[in-house]
Amino acid sequence: MPMNEALSADEIDELARRARSGDRDALEALLAAVRPRALNVCRGVLPHLPDAEDACQEALLNIANKIGSWGGRGRFTTWMHVVAVNSARSTYRRMKNQATATDPLEHGPLDKPDPRTTSVIAGTRLDLLEAMETIEKDHPQFVEPLLLRDVYGLSYEEIAEQIGAPLGTIKAQIHHGRRLARPLLRSSE
Repeated sequence: MPMNEALSADEIDELARRARSGDRDALEALLAAVRPRALNVCRGVLPHLPDAEDACQEALLNIANKIGSWGGRGRFTTWMHVVAVNSARSTYRRMKNQATATDPLEHGPLDKPDPRTTSVIAGTRLDLLEAMETIEKDHPQFVEPLLLRDVYGLSYEEIAEQIGAPLGTIKAQIHHGRRLARPLLRSSE
């Protein structure tokens, strides 16, 4: 198959099975095939391209190192999606911890959020990430399902399969996660 053609979900699953069995060539082909999708997932969390590329690289390393943990029951791309989301969140946390406080008067007033990088359910993607960090402290079980459903649009069934929980539990976690997130996302007027 020519390198510029996208692989079907079945072809990606087959590469993943071969890679999980130790086929290094299949792993390399798999990583090349899913890189654009992983980058898009990371850009959903980190709109600044260099940050998203760092997170994507981390996601690809995690995929390569943890391919054995893909169960093979569901689509590989669903599993990869979760790995990429977690890598993007990890990159965000690392960047947040490395940030240094600056004098706002030194740099002028902050710009208003760019609508191209604004979350549908939050004022900005940073607001959403901050809310998820707050919720995760006391209710970590709600964060991953909520992000996978409301930010990345995975179906309840895909989330239940990926997380390994009953469908009803996933729906309840998302409902409770939304209830916890709402007050954290309201603008402070």
